[in-house]
Amino acid sequence: MTVVGWIQILVYCALVAALVKPLGAYMTRVFNGEVSFLSHILRPLEAGLYRLGGIDANREQHWLTYTVAMLLFNAIGFVSLYALMRLQAVLPLNPAGQGAVAPDLAFNTAVSFVTNTNWQNYGGESTMSYLTQMVGLTVQNFVSAATGIALAVVLIRGFARASAATVGNFWVDITRATLYILLPICIPFALFLVWQGVPQTLGPYVEATTLEGAKQSLAVGPAASQIAIKMLGTNGGGFFNANAAHPFENPTALSNLVQMLSIFAIGAALTNVFGRMVGNERQGWAILAVMGVLFLAGVAAAYWAEASGNDAFTALGLSGGNMEGKEVRFGIVASALFAVVTTAASCGAVNAMHDSFTALGGMIPLINMQLGEIIVGGVGAGLYGMLLFIIIAMFVAGLMVGRTPEYVGKKIEAKEVKMAMLAILVLPLMYLGWTAAAVVMPSAVASMANAGPHGFSEVLYAYTSQTANNGSAFGGLTGNTLWYNTTGAIAMLVGRFLMIMPAMAIAGSLAAKKTVPASSGTFPTTGGLFVGLVIGVILIVGGLTFFPALALGPIAEHLAMLRAQNF
Repeated sequence: MTVVGWIQILVYCALVAALVKPLGAYMTRVFNGEVSFLSHILRPLEAGLYRLGGIDANREQHWLTYTVAMLLFNAIGFVSLYALMRLQAVLPLNPAGQGAVAPDLAFNTAVSFVTNTNWQNYGGESTMSYLTQMVGLTVQNFVSAATGIALAVVLIRGFARASAATVGNFWVDITRATLYILLPICIPFALFLVWQGVPQTLGPYVEATTLEGAKQSLAVGPAASQIAIKMLGTNGGGFFNANAAHPFENPTALSNLVQMLSIFAIGAALTNVFGRMVGNERQGWAILAVMGVLFLAGVAAAYWAEASGNDAFTALGLSGGNMEGKEVRFGIVASALFAVVTTAASCGAVNAMHDSFTALGGMIPLINMQLGEIIVGGVGAGLYGMLLFIIIAMFVAGLMVGRTPEYVGKKIEAKEVKMAMLAILVLPLMYLGWTAAAVVMPSAVASMANAGPHGFSEVLYAYTSQTANNGSAFGGLTGNTLWYNTTGAIAMLVGRFLMIMPAMAIAGSLAAKKTVPASSGTFPTTGGLFVGLVIGVILIVGGLTFFPALALGPIAEHLAMLRAQNF
């Protein structure tokens, strides 16, 4: 660990913090239907889309109607993407002649992109045509991200409104999220990536001759447009198999920094949206403080582990930290930081191979995901996941002082607590249940590249990543099998939609309640005590749930490393 390394980390954190208030203010205006600096350009287009879809923008929906609309929209997206992959061999814009995607892989991939997971059991440049990449995957990158943002705004409205029967209009929210937020940022972002060296072309793959005289086919394509939204929308699916470690996806140190900033930008700014909508910006800063403390703890641990390296190499005089699986142009600090950023958010893009991290270095991304992707998290998903933990924390605080818990003027009662616990507990059922099943099935074990605790970590990471809608992987696991494609898709669906539905029920319940004025007995929720309480609840729930599994995987591997046994 070096001073220069920590300066890089702190500069990144400062830049993220600087984006929170202006972007939060802009998004608040967008979702409140107020005039923004883009309104005079986009309002006619927005109105035209409503007319085309037969949408009454002034008619709001009950939380249940809103949820059904969201589920139907995503179901149509799944069917469309699945059909596109199965038929891509006979469709245009396929210069490499990619064949139809196998049924189980197409099923897994369609679920993956619809759920904002972008788990990839395939190599992008060797499997998907340009048409599939653009019309299928890139479009889902936009609408799945917009869905997450819309749902976060609904839960915010639940806290902000009083005695209300409606929570908004799904079609309006997803249109505004896409039209006013995602597209205006992605267009200049994609142009920036092209400037940095990322390809954006419909031309065929480029044939090159190596210095040895061999022929090599270099995959190109419309990459910059997909990478922009994959980062901003915390999607993570790479155009190329090596993802953000590929020089065509992430060519320079500057592109690496901007991509990391884009991963956190919207998720962090939504905390400010929350504060503004409930009428107290300090509430948003308190939530961001919880996220920030957990994030910095993870960065410090991962950076330390990777900078320390493997004792077996140190004993041979090979010091300098663990550079295995990392790009020299990024180094240890930027690789460790990227790994924590991408798993603190539900992005899943990687600029280094997490499978090659040290045991403890690889454990931090795993813990980030197991906590439910709440440390900034996916666009929207991170905030509503964090608010679920806050509901539990306020319930605990209420038990401590013997009064009905309240948060931003809303009483937290049995229904909200039950729904929050349901949403939180459904995740470990997928993480741990499918891992337990896979490690006792010979066919599933055969996909593991490593024996012992590292092989166990590969499987645990796979199901954790998919359930948490992250999409990153320990690359040693061969996931393109019928078992992993099917069970992984189930995990992604449960992790996305069985967490969303209880959160929507909470939003509807809170919106219908009256606002309770703060009193002398109200628990303060903008100071250090609140931040500490929420962090404590998150760590206790996570520790009790996941420590046994971590002990079998990365912790056991680290203890073995100390005894010069490596896997």
